[in-house]
Amino acid sequence: MKIAERVEYATKPKPLTCDPDDLVLDAVKRMADKNYGSIIAVDKSDHILGMMTERDIMKRLIAEGRDPKKTKVGDIMTSSVRTAKADDDLNDWLRIMSNERFRRLPIVDNDDKLQSIMTQGDFVSYTWPELMQQATTMAKATFGETLSLPRILAGILAYTLLLIIAVSLIR
Repeated sequence: MKIAERVEYATKPKPLTCDPDDLVLDAVKRMADKNYGSIIAVDKSDHILGMMTERDIMKRLIAEGRDPKKTKVGDIMTSSVRTAKADDDLNDWLRIMSNERFRRLPIVDNDDKLQSIMTQGDFVSYTWPELMQQATTMAKATFGETLSLPRILAGILAYTLLLIIAVSLIR
């Protein structure tokens, strides 16, 4: 499935952006106001120059004892930002993000201008119903058509309870 094929992609709010010369304190206030975990530094044409995340703030500002009132976003942002296109495969990017340990993926158009941002959490929540459907289909193929999702969930619950009882008896 392509990123743009998800209904949620069209309803994502515009990414929070700033100039790399903006002060970190001002950018953090904007992030806090919107409850965002990152802000993307762009040029005047909306080309991505970098991204400042909560992790950048912790590692390159707080841990280094820098003053957020004097430090520029460009001084602590991550400059090498992976980007995707809206017609890229969602599951491929979920795998890449998981393997390379990053959570935010800016989406750019064919001119590399920022369009949106997707998070690893977005991808997981968007793929969850598909994973449940796939698990149900596989279970039915293995155990027969009489097996339904409620029966699968009841089996998981029963197995979990048996494990809890077994562990408590061992202790």
